[in-house]
Amino acid sequence: MKVETVLELLDILGQSQIDWWIDGGWGIDALLGRETRPHDDLDLVVPLEQVNRIREVLGRRGFADAEDELPIRFVLSHPELGRVDFHTVMFDADGGGVQPQPNGATFRYPPEGFVWGVIGDRAVRCISAEVQVLCHLGYEPKEKDMHDMRSLHGAFGTELPPPYRDLMRRSVLPEPLQPTRAAERFGKREPAGSGPRR
Repeated sequence: MKVETVLELLDILGQSQIDWWIDGGWGIDALLGRETRPHDDLDLVVPLEQVNRIREVLGRRGFADAEDELPIRFVLSHPELGRVDFHTVMFDADGGGVQPQPNGATFRYPPEGFVWGVIGDRAVRCISAEVQVLCHLGYEPKEKDMHDMRSLHGAFGTELPPPYRDLMRRSVLPEPLQPTRAAERFGKREPAGSGPRR
């Protein structure tokens, strides 16, 4: 998925008063302020209560349901623009986003985990480095996950848990990129909202 497509989708959602925070690979690149690898999709954290509105708005743009695992997540796909993977949350009284898990447990995005990053030349809301690490646990890492975690560790000194720490000790990987000045500037802002706009 291209940068231009990401920004276009964010504009469409924002113009429809839909709240979003970028997660996954694009979210990590937003923290770094540059595109560090190709991306097959766009991951967004969104309020569960806005799911119908998201489907309606993107449906008018040619997106269709590809996966439905609500209330955990759902995926919309477009034949040319690609896939958007929506991670649905319910906001608690403290501003944390609570997402059900397949095993019956829940994962909580803490309020301080909603921060700012940069895609292209634009400030965007995204998920913090620390929370990104937590979201990359519980499954066998792929090469792209190793790349993303090494990037976060190299740029921000983010502590990496096993298996990433152990795998990186045995790997010879290129030096990680540092965040751009724009990303550093936006990264120092206050958290990007601890709940949806009202």
